[in-house]
Amino acid sequence: MLALQLDDFMVELTDGALKNVGPSNKSGSAKLFDTETVEAREFGDKRVKVVAGDGEGNEVQVALFPEQVRALADDIAELEAESRVLE
Repeated sequence: MLALQLDDFMVELTDGALKNVGPSNKSGSAKLFDTETVEAREFGDKRVKVVAGDGEGNEVQVALFPEQVRALADDIAELEAESRVLE
């Protein structure tokens, strides 16, 4: 399941093209639940792309710099050591 939340979001659709309407103060978030696949791969020269997908064809991609990947790996190691969630 893919959940999207868009704030202050308005676009104009004209002849198949999207155009920003109003100020550029838009923000949004995406959440993907019930993932079936997840992978990490090189992205460019300095980043790692994490890709997660569900069975409905929804996909979320996140490009991380090396220090972010290391911080995430540390968080996962801490969860393994201190939480029952990864038992």
